[in-house]
Amino acid sequence: QVQLVESGGGLVQDGGSLRLSCAASGRTFSLYGMGWFRQAPGMERELVAGITWNGIPYYVDSVKARFTISRDNAKNTVNLQMISLRPEDTAVYFCASQSKPYISNARGGFDIWGQGTQVTVSS
Repeated sequence: QVQLVESGGGLVQDGGSLRLSCAASGRTFSLYGMGWFRQAPGMERELVAGITWNGIPYYVDSVKARFTISRDNAKNTVNLQMISLRPEDTAVYFCASQSKPYISNARGGFDIWGQGTQVTVSS
């Protein structure tokens, strides 16, 4: 059974930084693309960054140049480094895994989710 466990959320001031981590278990991590989603109160969950099984990243426009997604296949982890955080980045952040191996892009196809970690950016 696949499990994803996020860590690293918290409270930070406008302009601050945070690093989220997601530990994966239950299948061959290196074969699957991974992503980070977020959901603010009253809003739909949105993909903010993804990374393919072979390391090609994708970012939604609102986080480009501020967020960096990376993966460590030796440790079965995917990370999201966030800098220049803004109050509008406040949300619960979820790690996700794609449903099939070797998908060539990281913009969709996610079907397994972690429990989420809260990120709050104060103004």
